[in-house]
Amino acid sequence: MKTIISFVIRYIPRKYLQLVSHFFLKVLSIFYFGKKVQCNVCDKSFRKFLPYGRKARENALCPNCLALERHRLMWLFLQNETPFFTAKLKVLHVAPELCFIKRMEALPNLQYITGDIESPLANVIMDIHQIPFENNSFDVVFCNHVMEHVDDDILACKEINRVLKPGGWGIIQSPVYDLEKTLEDSSITDPVEREQMFGQRDHVRKYGKDYAKRLSSSGLHVSENHFVKNLDRSVIDKHALPENEVIFYCTKGD
Repeated sequence: MKTIISFVIRYIPRKYLQLVSHFFLKVLSIFYFGKKVQCNVCDKSFRKFLPYGRKARENALCPNCLALERHRLMWLFLQNETPFFTAKLKVLHVAPELCFIKRMEALPNLQYITGDIESPLANVIMDIHQIPFENNSFDVVFCNHVMEHVDDDILACKEINRVLKPGGWGIIQSPVYDLEKTLEDSSITDPVEREQMFGQRDHVRKYGKDYAKRLSSSGLHVSENHFVKNLDRSVIDKHALPENEVIFYCTKGD
């Protein structure tokens, strides 16, 4: 199973996977029946989660809603640390994750808009370098695992800052590695070289410990929130949460 999943996500474009993978995985979920772990996004329980990743991680992917470890952590963070489920909010979700879309659309307190340059799941086709909304349009912006793909991450963050309302906030997640400084080289265009250098064929940089500081140079205020470190071991194990994942929480700058 690890080998199959690793091959599929490495070589099949994400936009196609988003359309069909959930049908296959729902069938597969029958074989994972059990009560040892629970996905807090869809509330389904299993004996374990599916492996996932180019170097497959055990106990990662919910076969029912496709939530990964980071999605389950973000959902819990939104429930415990923000007014996301109660306040009247206008939300922009860039590159929306399948596990979140219908659940966020169903929340009566939200005006929820999804946008992406190619995803078939989004309802607005948009380039994050030129977000097609007016200044101060949104209370919340989510943008997860996007910045490592875009040509100009600082410009993208300037755009997020522009469309956030005063007092607005968001979450901008990305893979972050044990590097002192972000690694990038625009001259590397070959997919094989990019995979060797940045970890994935469609990545254009490999973020280091300067991630929050780097994105904050856009005017957006990005901070590190170590939410998972304050959770009980029983909660981490029950939902198979990533123990070293930092929530990169942002607020609108001047």
